[in-house]
Amino acid sequence: MAKVVTMGEIMLRLSTPNNEKYIQADEFDINYGGGEANVAVSLANYGHDAEFVTKVPDNPIGMCAIAAMRKYGVETKHIAKGGERLGIYFLETGASMRASNVTYDRAHSSISTATADDFDFDAIFEGADWFHFTGITPAVSDAAAELTELACKAAKAHGVTVSCDLNFRKKLWSSEKAQKVMTNLMQYVDVCIGNEEDADKVLGFKPENTDVTSGELNLAGYESIFKQMVEKFNFKYVISSLRVSHSASDNGWSACIYSAADKEFYHSREYRISPIIDRVGGGDSFAGGTICGFVDGKSFKDALEFGVAASALKHTIPGDFNLVTREEVETLAGGDGSGRVQR
Repeated sequence: MAKVVTMGEIMLRLSTPNNEKYIQADEFDINYGGGEANVAVSLANYGHDAEFVTKVPDNPIGMCAIAAMRKYGVETKHIAKGGERLGIYFLETGASMRASNVTYDRAHSSISTATADDFDFDAIFEGADWFHFTGITPAVSDAAAELTELACKAAKAHGVTVSCDLNFRKKLWSSEKAQKVMTNLMQYVDVCIGNEEDADKVLGFKPENTDVTSGELNLAGYESIFKQMVEKFNFKYVISSLRVSHSASDNGWSACIYSAADKEFYHSREYRISPIIDRVGGGDSFAGGTICGFVDGKSFKDALEFGVAASALKHTIPGDFNLVTREEVETLAGGDGSGRVQR
């Protein structure tokens, strides 16, 4: 099995139960999660050697975050301890035409003040096959952006494949700053993952004649910008999830990929997900599943189909982590979406 390293922020998630609004809630459901942490859990769950790198406070809450990763088989030996606090995010889960709402409370979190002195990147990337980060981590702070670039440099020095999920978060930074920071980081990236908003806000590429809110997807527009991105950044693969939001509870879900070596564009099977149980972490489960397909040695088309199926299943699971088995993903990717009881 492959060794995959991910690095980013893990947070405490406090979500309203039963689709309640914040003002109604007398209690919150507790989970832990974060973009790169979610990817690591997916890969460990599929049997790969997944390691998550971060910094958490040296207190009981920080230790709970580490325990949440260890529970699912993720290696945590290089997690640094220190700093002020663990970041928190509140989730008000939407339903039908009412969108979900995320409120961050992550200022001065431990990872936002971490430096290279907290990590031994040579040890971390020893024997590694793949490194994954997201656009969320460099958005957290200037220090985190610098740390991300140092990790990318170390990964490339060790001959590691690097993937990035662009993940634009408008509550963390502006499009202008995202483009400045992320354009620089793209020099280290082999596999670029995102969606239409990410490509536009983070790298300045927008597919023509596409409106996901109305369900209009112009695949030719995606193929065109994928080729432009490969030309500019020398990516090996460019990948986009395709979410058509009929409502907060009902989405169409598929993905597309462009292979620079094959000069081929491919659109996956589309799933209709309704009702959605929890869409948070859906993109991370897609990234984790697709990375799994690649490190398994699948073709780029089969890797994409594995990622889409994995993510479709994640939408049925509460919490940030995707806890479906490899066999469940393969069954759905193979065409069995009946949901029949397994006896």
